[in-house]
Amino acid sequence: MGNNNLMKKSLIFPFLIRGGKPMPLYTFVLAFVFCIYNGYLQSRYLSQYAVYADDWVTDPRFLVGFCLWLIGMLINIHSDHILRNLRKPGETGYKIPRGGFFEYVTAANYFGEVVEWCGYSLASWSLQGGAFALFTFCILCTRAQQHHQWYLEKFEDYPKFRKIIIPFLF
Repeated sequence: MGNNNLMKKSLIFPFLIRGGKPMPLYTFVLAFVFCIYNGYLQSRYLSQYAVYADDWVTDPRFLVGFCLWLIGMLINIHSDHILRNLRKPGETGYKIPRGGFFEYVTAANYFGEVVEWCGYSLASWSLQGGAFALFTFCILCTRAQQHHQWYLEKFEDYPKFRKIIIPFLF
């Protein structure tokens, strides 16, 4: 479930961006290696060590986790779509994202990713999934704070009610 998002972020999303800044090769390689390693850890656990009851797919933890994962993925995809389409062809400069969860938080795409990994963690009921959800939250929270501060400094009309990454809270 969750590794689809990682592959989308590292392999597909960069080719969909219009007029974006080039990414340093070092950053790309680190992200790619990280995605491969995380994918290996998650899939190795699920394929070699996880033991689930035959009715696991009807367990509330799995059902709620799957729903959270799906909702997070949809938020993430929609938010990425908004970000990719901020500029019209030929336009330069920065704009304030509007629509979707960007009406509530600065980092709607990060919020979607955190929800995805929390859902995956719950659905897999694994230490590996829980650890990755926690680490994802910590890393993306820091990045979201930086983005939020940048928007507040760059745009006088940036919506002051927007939270950083968690709607209505933080």
